[in-house]
Amino acid sequence: MPENATEVTAAGIARLAGVGRAAVSNWRRRHTDFPKPVGGTETSPSFALPEIEQWLRDQGKLAEVPLRERVWQQLSGHPAGAVPALFHVGCALLLAQERPTAWREITAVSDARMAGVLSLALNEVLTARFGPASGTGRAVHSPDRSELLPSVPLLRGAAELAAGSGARDAFEFLLGRQLDANPRQYTLTPPGLADLMAALADTGGGPPRTVLDPAAGTGTLLGAVPRPTALYAQESDPDLAALTALRLALHAGPAERTLAVRTGDTLRTDAFPGLTADAVLCHPPFNERNWGHDELAYDPRWEYGFPARTESELAWVQHALAHLREGGTAVLLMPPAAASRRSGRRIRADLLRRGALRAVIALPAGAAPPYGIPLHLWVLRKPDAGPHPSPELLLVDTAEPAEPASDRSGRDRLDWPALHTAVLDAWRPFNGEAETGPASAPSPPGAESSRPRPGVSRTVPVIELLDDDVDLAPARHLPSAAAADGPAELTDVRDRLTRSLRLADSLTPPPVEISDPARWPLTTIGELARAGALQLRTGGTGTGPGSVLTEHDVLGSTAPSGNLPADGPHEDPVLVEPGDVVVPVLGGGSVARVIDDATAGAALGRNLQLLRPDPAALDPWFLAGFLRGTATNRRASSYASTATRLDARRLQLPRLPLAEQQRYGERFRTLAAFEDALRLAGQLGGRLVQGMYDGLTDGTVTPE
Repeated sequence: MPENATEVTAAGIARLAGVGRAAVSNWRRRHTDFPKPVGGTETSPSFALPEIEQWLRDQGKLAEVPLRERVWQQLSGHPAGAVPALFHVGCALLLAQERPTAWREITAVSDARMAGVLSLALNEVLTARFGPASGTGRAVHSPDRSELLPSVPLLRGAAELAAGSGARDAFEFLLGRQLDANPRQYTLTPPGLADLMAALADTGGGPPRTVLDPAAGTGTLLGAVPRPTALYAQESDPDLAALTALRLALHAGPAERTLAVRTGDTLRTDAFPGLTADAVLCHPPFNERNWGHDELAYDPRWEYGFPARTESELAWVQHALAHLREGGTAVLLMPPAAASRRSGRRIRADLLRRGALRAVIALPAGAAPPYGIPLHLWVLRKPDAGPHPSPELLLVDTAEPAEPASDRSGRDRLDWPALHTAVLDAWRPFNGEAETGPASAPSPPGAESSRPRPGVSRTVPVIELLDDDVDLAPARHLPSAAAADGPAELTDVRDRLTRSLRLADSLTPPPVEISDPARWPLTTIGELARAGALQLRTGGTGTGPGSVLTEHDVLGSTAPSGNLPADGPHEDPVLVEPGDVVVPVLGGGSVARVIDDATAGAALGRNLQLLRPDPAALDPWFLAGFLRGTATNRRASSYASTATRLDARRLQLPRLPLAEQQRYGERFRTLAAFEDALRLAGQLGGRLVQGMYDGLTDGTVTPE
């Protein structure tokens, strides 16, 4: 094995072979010729990639390995580390994209010679794209021959990958894998949020041409701006700044615009002190105490007040305003506390008085990290020297409109199109644009501010906000949708509740006659599976497009709300069919769901087991009903740990003729319908009660 060969873990081997990790463990136990570990730990060993590839090839398991998986394994196991390797790949792909003829000539020589020639060619390309390296703080350095030599095989593979998918997509794939593999190392801005922030920066006359991101991260915000002429970015992490510069350069294609990416602490050492931009987009770090409070007391950027040590976000706000031209727009992602902390009230008040703060938009939880907190967007405008009308502030709360019908929530599960529509339909009229896009003859900003959307948006005169707290949290100033719609909305909810209660009443089980417990002959799910009367399947695997029936969906009797991952080990998901019975594995609760035509075709999610009965032997409703029995679940559950786990094979049900099963099944079906009606009645009842409280307390509903 060559020294410093790329290493790969068991998870990487599984991806190479397109199998699960359990298969790799089995190979290690069963095959004496399986390569020995060369690194890692006893519980997580690593293996030499060349040896693994040769073994898989000898076993006939490497025939259809995707090229991108092989390239990723080379990158992740690079002797210098994944980040330097990814930097080399980005440089090479930029050269291949901008000078394809030169790249082909360079790759035609030996590895040793290629490293030297490539170093010279990269220096020319990087200087042409990013400017001279000396004296500018350029984020991208030119790698020398010794740095590039270990990366040459990787660069050849990456170029082969780019030949099929394009240089930009090849780099995006490898960068995405690196970010996914190190989630705690990077704070990411989701693409949907970046697109929304870029749309808010459009002032009505078209997208901004000159844009700055002073906390660039991975460059997602700048990459979302359509057709800019100049992009400026600063990032404190030198490695991340270099990757971001290459990402933006590959995204732009041929050198058609100014691209300046600098490294350094933005607040302490501004890399663009004289820059005035059309727009500033920023996802700043939150809750920083060491942002330079002691050193920057007399900095001219604090035009609206010197931020307290605990108000680093207001320092970023004023930094953004300092870099705007008159009339330019800044959009910043902010923690919700910045809208209400008492230590920032004087700066918030001055931003309002001078018309610099134009909108505060509350996002739903899950829009960006930290995903459990509903963050805010602040939209700011650099005031010009002319006279200003009485300022107003647009407040938007998107928590309700952003939730899709399936009631999903959390990371990567927002309905971004609905969220964009809710925000932009409120912002564009306020900003003097048509709701469907920039107006041909824009009206003055705020001209349509008299059109609030109940529970979603409202334009508030600044004078109403200048109290002792200057609290700008939208939820404090927006009535609920139900209360705003008044009695009409409450009447509709009441009518639906009445219909639901009538349905529940009609489905209420009749009085029962008490009798002695039945003594049926019993069998288990395991015995039925061995006899072929049903099949047992476990969910949680598979890739590709399609919806997923999650544990939450089963417990809440809702539509499938999950999505299959786009990549990973190639495994076909378990798709549910009508008549399947699905039970949760964890929790010890008595829940069983019979799949209907509307749910059929969804993939079975994690922590769920599927029982597929043979309709000639078992009635699905009979099966589901007996599985919900409390005593049955207790006998089949494990209590050996803090989480109760259900062993479906131990679940018992009686041996009955099919006709008798169907008689029981019909009663169980009716009980399930009764349960659904009660659940809906509870939801509607809660809405009616809260709506009445809201209406009575804000005066939209009278006691009569």
